[in-house]
This record gives sequence, structure tokens and C-alpha cells, in this order.
Amino acid sequence: MMKASDLQAMTPDQLDDELEKLKKEQFNLRFQTASGQLENTARIRQVRRDIARIKTIGHAKRAEEANAADKG
Repeated sequence: MMKASDLQAMTPDQLDDELEKLKKEQFNLRFQTASGQLENTARIRQVRRDIARIKTIGHAKRAEEANAADKG
């Protein structure tokens, strides 16, 4: 599970890379669930929440950058 403070220290490009990695993991977890091979079912929830956390922080960072560009 990722902490919000760790994510806030990342750049938007790093957040995009992390998001892509988590989406791939989410796909693999869904695939394992369908085939009956998944052992740690709680990981699905953790990944889903991490994705949401990254999207929220990424959106806030991009809005902040857009605001700074409009004022500057």
C-alpha cells in the first residue's frame, strides 16, 4: 500500500508510470481470480485503492500546474 505523502513527492510522469504498473497488476490479479489461482484476495482491494489514490493526487498536481501557468 502506498502512502499519499510518498505519491505527493512524485512528479506527474512518475505517477503515470506507477499507475500503468498498478493497472497491469490489477489485470493480472483479475486473471488469477478467474482461473482460481489467487491466494491473497486482499491485494485486489489494495491495488484498486492505490490506483484511486494516484489518480486523485495526479489530478490535483495537474490542476495546480495549470493554475500556475494561467497566473504566470
